[in-house]
Amino acid sequence: MRVIAGSARRTLLDTPEGLGTRPTTDRTKETLFNILNYGLADCRFLDLFAGSGAIGIEALSRGAAEAVFVEQEKAALGCIESNLKKTHLTDKARVLAMEVSDALQYLKADGRPFDIIFMDPPYRMGWPEKILRQLAESPLCMPDTWIVIEEALETDFSFAEEVGCKVQREKKYKTSKHVFLELAGKE
Repeated sequence: MRVIAGSARRTLLDTPEGLGTRPTTDRTKETLFNILNYGLADCRFLDLFAGSGAIGIEALSRGAAEAVFVEQEKAALGCIESNLKKTHLTDKARVLAMEVSDALQYLKADGRPFDIIFMDPPYRMGWPEKILRQLAESPLCMPDTWIVIEEALETDFSFAEEVGCKVQREKKYKTSKHVFLELAGKE
């Protein structure tokens, strides 16, 4: 796995060993960032369930002003720290070693919203609905904040409207998909 574009282009990234994380393939990552590209310059990026940190690091490499990485697994945290050093992006990053729901509560106190929130939770465990409910009630989102969720291909997002979100786009791959959402009616 590597950084595809930007200041850290071609840097090889570490990934945690084992099956605890599913690194996003370069092709899928490139498709994702082609969609997000217009909103990356100087944005605040939140990478939930960060794994190796590859998505947040790609955002920083492509011009994001800041990225916050949330991860609780020790091996993955080590990879994030190592990858930030390799890419020379440590000064633009903040790593929170905690469970995602706790991190959202912690970040809420800061009160600064994010431009893009990306999450790649363990598939088929109900995380998207739980996290979207939390985000809908928080100052972490603005009316134009993009929320991007990577989930299993068959995951149903019919709950999105009920939690105050609007699905703007879906990009499907072989076994997974990216769902792009915005909070409906957020002022």
